Amino acid sequence: MHAYRTHTCAELRQSNVGETVRLSGWVHRKRDHGGVLFIDLRDHYGITQVVADTDSPALPVLDRLRVESVVTIEGNVKARAEGTTNANLSTGEIEVFAKSVTVQSEAAELPMPVAGEADYPEEIRLKYRYLDLRREQVHRNIILRSSVISSIRRRMIDQGFTEFQTPILTASSPEGARDYLVPSRVHPGKFYALPQAPQMFKQLIMVAGFDRYFQIAPCFRDEDARADRSPGEFYQLDFEMSFVTQDDVFNAIEPVLSGVFQEFADGRSVTPAGEYPRIPYKEALLKYGSDKPDLRNPLLITDVSDHFKGSGFGLFAGLVEKGAVVRAVPAPGTAEKSRKFFDDMNEWARSEGFAGLGYATRKGGEWGGPIAKNHGEDGMNRIAEAMALGPDDGIFFAAGKEEDAAKLAGAARARVGEQLDLIEKGSFRFCWIVDFPMFEYNDEQKKIDFSHNPFSMPQGEMEALTTKDPLDILAWQYDIVCNGVELSSGAIRNHRPDIMYKAFEIAGYTRDEVDTNFSGMINAFKFGAPPHGGSAPGIDRIVMLLADEPNIREVILFPMNQKAEDLMMNAPAEVYPKQLKELHIKIVHPS
Repeated sequence: MHAYRTHTCAELRQSNVGETVRLSGWVHRKRDHGGVLFIDLRDHYGITQVVADTDSPALPVLDRLRVESVVTIEGNVKARAEGTTNANLSTGEIEVFAKSVTVQSEAAELPMPVAGEADYPEEIRLKYRYLDLRREQVHRNIILRSSVISSIRRRMIDQGFTEFQTPILTASSPEGARDYLVPSRVHPGKFYALPQAPQMFKQLIMVAGFDRYFQIAPCFRDEDARADRSPGEFYQLDFEMSFVTQDDVFNAIEPVLSGVFQEFADGRSVTPAGEYPRIPYKEALLKYGSDKPDLRNPLLITDVSDHFKGSGFGLFAGLVEKGAVVRAVPAPGTAEKSRKFFDDMNEWARSEGFAGLGYATRKGGEWGGPIAKNHGEDGMNRIAEAMALGPDDGIFFAAGKEEDAAKLAGAARARVGEQLDLIEKGSFRFCWIVDFPMFEYNDEQKKIDFSHNPFSMPQGEMEALTTKDPLDILAWQYDIVCNGVELSSGAIRNHRPDIMYKAFEIAGYTRDEVDTNFSGMINAFKFGAPPHGGSAPGIDRIVMLLADEPNIREVILFPMNQKAEDLMMNAPAEVYPKQLKELHIKIVHPS
């Protein structure tokens, strides 16, 4: 018999009744029923009920142990009495009568319970993450993550991709988020950077003549945390392809994503490969108020600016005259809603930092509210017709600069959809956002800047850069969005040095600056580079969606807190002066 176990805590069935077995695991729960002690013994695989009564030599040992102690129990498998079976356990038809017990490790008093799913403060959960990971839901999430990664890897290989590993110590880039810097001991005063993404390396892999690359890549960015973004580090499915158009990239990754989601959807519907809507960036901002639209929400935003030109509603008319826009969000079936519903939406908008959210009510075709009163019945009917509204549908209005109005309308669309319970349940709705602008105007620096990715190929290539207004140039850039969550950004890359120099010139970079800051890539392109493109869907976000978790922390093995601190390992931490001396570093504390 094996020293620790003949079976896992999820294996035993009716067919094992009468056998002598050995199990090892953690004492999950204890229940004392007057001289009969019931133990739920847990391991990675499941739970088995163990029984010890006054005839069992194991009783006094098990009785004194705290939960989460680790034990090995030898005993006989018995069928549970009629009416005491547990359909929620795979082992629920049997129990093990304990004949002996060996204590492998005795648990101290716990700072947080493992049994049960009660929520506990983040600080405690992260400090004692190894205990938190024993809890059923978190444990299941991490197993799901492993299964998802295995599925992705298999599907990428089946699509003809080859897995490579790119460097972790690399050069700092002036573009993008803040780098994590690593001082060099042998090169005093110089630093490596941890890669924000394998962007340049994966393009160089294409230049090197490999055709389809992928890896489950660790990425490091010194960014603030959000619910869908872990501070410090994250993982992505990084891939790149040679001699491809945008369509080729889409056709390669859609089956992988849809396949993975369908595999782990657990009854939820998934957008099939080949049917991802392609929404131009400008259209996304207009109709959804966001470049990360949640297509489970049926509401569409309408630009109604022209309806208020010279209208009786002076506030909106004046704003439109000055170049502002008015966006309208439908509120279907709100005839029976009280005035408070609309006022609460206005207060919500103010709490989010906006000036307010106008509205008009409608019941049986009769309009109500100050905007309707000033704009007039005919004017409101024309707006309703343009929005295809019914006689009992209200409207919310967002007015202001185009960017601000789109942002408020998008947030209002999401909130109205939630408040009216319009969001489709049990589904994953994918889409592509395409045709991003290549450049944007930087109000702070009063200059034209890259809007998305400086290494993307402009649509129209050199001709577009030399003949068009930079703000009218579109790029071969695209995002994958699922249920309002951006999974990745990607692009067909700019593989020609002449086009790259020109694009950077428009953004204010000299040729020498390009050669200095991006020497590895620009030099490689001078020796023959294939047209190539790719993307990098985020692993953490994929698993977060599949696990239906609101916070990305719940699907990461050892996450940091909101301040980018590892409370369990006490990082970041001060280091010994000897280490700083070896690295030629002197600490300058904030004054």
